[in-house]
Amino acid sequence: HAALSLRYVLCEVVSEDPRCRQCIEDRTLGLAVRDAIARVHGDYGLACCSISFTVKYLNAYTGTVLLRCRKDSYRLLCSALPFVRYLESRAQCYPCFLNTLHVGGTIRTCQKFLIQYNRTQLLRLLQNCTTEEERQCIQKSVLSCSLTEEQSQSGGEEEDDGTE
Repeated sequence: HAALSLRYVLCEVVSEDPRCRQCIEDRTLGLAVRDAIARVHGDYGLACCSISFTVKYLNAYTGTVLLRCRKDSYRLLCSALPFVRYLESRAQCYPCFLNTLHVGGTIRTCQKFLIQYNRTQLLRLLQNCTTEEERQCIQKSVLSCSLTEEQSQSGGEEEDDGTE
C-alpha cells in the first residue's frame, strides 16, 4: 500500500495578551483549529481534515506550532486557520490569531524555513536596538540557540515529494 502523503503547516500564535502563549497546550490548540474547520467547512471539511490531523510540535515560549494533515486536505486546513480567533484555557479566553509561516512536505523543510525565519526576525530586532546593552542581550540569545534537539527528533519522519 502506498505511503500516505502528508503536509506540515508551520504557524505562529500571535496575541497582544502575554498570558496567551503561557496557556497554549496541544489539546487546546487542536480543539480551536478543529472548531474553526467545522465553522468554515462544516462536517465534511472537518471529517476530511481530521484524518491524520495532529499538533505535531508546540513551543509555548515562542508561539511556534507545527500542524500535520493529509496532503489532499491541507488547503481546507489552511483556509480555516484565519478563523481561529481565540484560545481557551482554564475557563479563560485569550484573543489571538494563527499566522501561517510555511507549508512543507517534511518536518525538516519546516525546520529549515523556521531557522531562516528566526534569523531574519533577530536581524530586525538587532536593527531596532537603541542601546548597546540591548544589542548584546539579543546577540547573546542568538548564540545560545541550539538545534541538536530538533535534529535528533526529526530522524524518523515521513518523507514526501517536497513542498507546494
